[in-house]
Amino acid sequence: MRFLKNLFKKEEEKPIKSYQDFWDWFLLHENEFYKIVKKGNGNKISTQFFDKIAPKLNELKEGIWYLTGMLNDNIVDLILTADGEIQNFYVIEELISAAPKLNNWKFRALKPEHEIENVGINMAGFSFTSQNIFFYSNELKDCPDEIDITIIHDDYNEDNKADIINGCYLFLDNYLGELNSLTIIDNINFKQKSEAEKELIPIEKLKSFIIWREKEFVEKYEGIRKNTENDNFASMEATLKSGNKMVAVLNTDLLNWNAKASHPWILIFEIKYNGENNNGFPDEETYNFLDLIEGEINSQLKDFEGYLNIGRETSENMREIYFACKEFRKPCKVADKILSKYSKNLEINYNIYKDKYWSSFDRFIPKDF
Repeated sequence: MRFLKNLFKKEEEKPIKSYQDFWDWFLLHENEFYKIVKKGNGNKISTQFFDKIAPKLNELKEGIWYLTGMLNDNIVDLILTADGEIQNFYVIEELISAAPKLNNWKFRALKPEHEIENVGINMAGFSFTSQNIFFYSNELKDCPDEIDITIIHDDYNEDNKADIINGCYLFLDNYLGELNSLTIIDNINFKQKSEAEKELIPIEKLKSFIIWREKEFVEKYEGIRKNTENDNFASMEATLKSGNKMVAVLNTDLLNWNAKASHPWILIFEIKYNGENNNGFPDEETYNFLDLIEGEINSQLKDFEGYLNIGRETSENMREIYFACKEFRKPCKVADKILSKYSKNLEINYNIYKDKYWSSFDRFIPKDF
């Protein structure tokens, strides 16, 4: 018995380094977790289930959240959610794909969409239903590909706008599904009903509207690729307020490209180094190391596969590397691998967000262009 207990303890202490490691650990407790959720005691679910899986999920990637409940008398529904963090979508999707097939469990990646009649939220003293939420679309002359909408909630005003906005976002997550809510709609504005500039459309029509707009967008840019091998590049220099120099090397053909919206996801790496003795610039050894990292990124994010290296900027103890991408999953996965490999040498972070017209780089385009 002592040997068995020691063996179990070793399994408990085994670090979670892969999806399989997590599910191996989960299976050790599956029966216990099942009983806890089935009994439906909220406090015990929190302390005896969520508090146990949280640190294990964090070993894979921080920022994975969870929802659970009974689908029916016999099946527990466990949903893993990124709670708005796009960088974690691919991890959750891959983790769920690796889940074991268990008769008493249903594992799902990201909050699913629901039929409008099944979506109703009460939060902060307000209700959020199809009866009190409306929308209309905004046509943007300079950005016709963007899906820009205004949301109207009956109770919205300046005093309660934070609560209403949060509730509406939660409503959209449940109605459209977490994936569609965060990746298809480009901009959401909120107004009081008295300030509405167009006829209000019932929120139940939003799903068909965004599906139509997304289909239109995909068809417009289907098949578009950009080979950057023969593109032109320009080096730009500026003196910052600190007196230090900024140098940027940018693909000018891409900055002037008329199909930017085909690559709507902007990926930015931020690599910090110590340039205090060199006016904020890296020394030769660090410079070569930064180029090595960028070269490895380029080898994994290829232009003809839909990942365009727009350029880089170096100044004030930091190098930023810019990419425009057709989708967000692979860039996040590559970025996490780069961080894992090189973060012991330099502080590296990344950000990814949707910007169909690459407005992030307007500062590099001459104003008289």
